Amino acid sequence: MEIPLTQGQVALVDDEDYEYLKSHEWHIIRSKFTKLYAARSSSGLLGTKRKAIMMHRSIMNCPNDMEIDHIDGNGLNNQKENLRICTRSENMRNRDKQADNLSGYKGVYKKDNRYRAQITVEGKQIYLGSYQNIEDAVKAYNEASIKYHGKFSKTNF
Repeated sequence: MEIPLTQGQVALVDDEDYEYLKSHEWHIIRSKFTKLYAARSSSGLLGTKRKAIMMHRSIMNCPNDMEIDHIDGNGLNNQKENLRICTRSENMRNRDKQADNLSGYKGVYKKDNRYRAQITVEGKQIYLGSYQNIEDAVKAYNEASIKYHGKFSKTNF
């Protein structure tokens, strides 16, 4: 089902969550990675700041020390089959390529007329090699992503 949001957007939710969610006014929040998410404002007690309550965290009843991963990368798809509770490290594995990426591929950059591949695992950079063509560098990253990130892997295709 769809929950209406601001800016003409909608959030997808399961039928079982619809009644509760529609009783609140939801709006769009844009993350620093330019993804869209659904949120509502808390009704701050007198003298306290209002804060954003994220729809996906409400649905999954997520503990404060954990995060929610949107498996398909769509922050407005809040159906339970698309959400999983995870650690910060696991959530970062499923990220898209960075906005300043020049190669067009996650984990691949160009240096000295060669394509280099690297991956971050548990906060440490692992160098995957230097390649003559971009396809080989992308393949190296994709294979490493599957090996190190498992079900949280985000490959280039």
